[in-house]
Amino acid sequence: MAAYDVTFCGTRLSLLGAGALWWAEEATLVVSDLHLGKSERIARRSGLSLPPYETRDTLERLKVLIDRLRPQQVICLGDTFDDDIAAQNLTEADTATLTAIMGPRAWIWVEGNHDPAPPALGGRACAEFTLGPLAFRHIATTGTAEAKGEISGHYHPKASLRGQSRPAFLMDANRLILPAFGTYTGGLRSTDPTLRALLAANAIAVLTGPRPLPCPLPQ
Repeated sequence: MAAYDVTFCGTRLSLLGAGALWWAEEATLVVSDLHLGKSERIARRSGLSLPPYETRDTLERLKVLIDRLRPQQVICLGDTFDDDIAAQNLTEADTATLTAIMGPRAWIWVEGNHDPAPPALGGRACAEFTLGPLAFRHIATTGTAEAKGEISGHYHPKASLRGQSRPAFLMDANRLILPAFGTYTGGLRSTDPTLRALLAANAIAVLTGPRPLPCPLPQ
């Protein structure tokens, strides 16, 4: 499986080309911003119709990772659902797929700004989750003390290298920001002032794809 291995705050992590994080020592898979049910939410709120296949595609890609890696624990870093109603309105087929994916493993729902209420699907819901030296939350903190060992999502970061623009992991010595895993998700350029303010000058970006590409964080 395509991955770029890093040492982050004393842990060995694999940044997967598929846009997820694998912590082999803890048998833990981390994904962020699936935004399941986005097409349903857009139709419900605006009347606009998008092809309603993004939830199925996102779940199928997640299932591939879980079947290959066999994690004992999965951490979803918030905005797993596009809103709380979308979590309730999943089709029977999608609910069955998600339930089967969850299976017997530990499942952590970190609360996001889109889905603050815990889904009625089992697992554990929390504002943030700590494991060893790492703190998993949806939105990066602004204080430097709290940032040590922080892994977050929310911003859907993207970066460009040699004319290629892709979702990307952003990392410095203290913070790691994951790309969005969901099919219907846009992205925030790594050069955006919001992201630049969170990361040190020597931060790197790792572009996702069949061959993860590391590079200095584009200025």
